[in-house]
Amino acid sequence: MKTVKINLGSIDKVKAFVNDIAKFDSDFDLVSGRYVIDAKSIMGIFSLDLSKPIELNIHSEDDIDAVMEALAPYIVK
Repeated sequence: MKTVKINLGSIDKVKAFVNDIAKFDSDFDLVSGRYVIDAKSIMGIFSLDLSKPIELNIHSEDDIDAVMEALAPYIVK
């Protein structure tokens, strides 16, 4: 499992993010405080506070390079 911080500050960013990770068979969880949401659930994402960075847990080892490349626009550096 790999954890990165991402920023989804707008509706368009959320839609693009869900479309990008839906291409992968791996599981993705968003963690905000005590809430853990399936990152492929657009309704779940909108239940979080999107004004600050959120932790993304990536449950994959196989295609991690492709996943990280797809997530590059969202990762907080």
